[in-house]
Amino acid sequence: MTITISACSQCGMENTYRYGDNFVCADCGYGWPVMQSMEKSLDAEPVIKDSNGNILADGDTVVLIKDLKVKGSSTTLKMGTKVKSIRLVEGDHEVDCKTDIGQFMLKACFLKKV
Repeated sequence: MTITISACSQCGMENTYRYGDNFVCADCGYGWPVMQSMEKSLDAEPVIKDSNGNILADGDTVVLIKDLKVKGSSTTLKMGTKVKSIRLVEGDHEVDCKTDIGQFMLKACFLKKV
């Protein structure tokens, strides 16, 4: 079983490291047990973030940060296109959305939360 080091629950920074049976945050000095972190990671749902690190949720409105060519089509989704009422799904393309052109699956790294 692989143990992933999570962000600090006190300050939210990701500059953490393992020290014996604990994780320690290098920024604020807070420490927590490895077992506590493992229990949380098994129960937690994956967090999907946009290009700026903002957490996305179902129903959010986002904007494209770059032009995206649609695979198998001559259509291009233009930068600045506003997409309303997104739906988060599992997989490589985390965002399911509907635009004026049609329905698409997009990667969250190309989106910015409005």
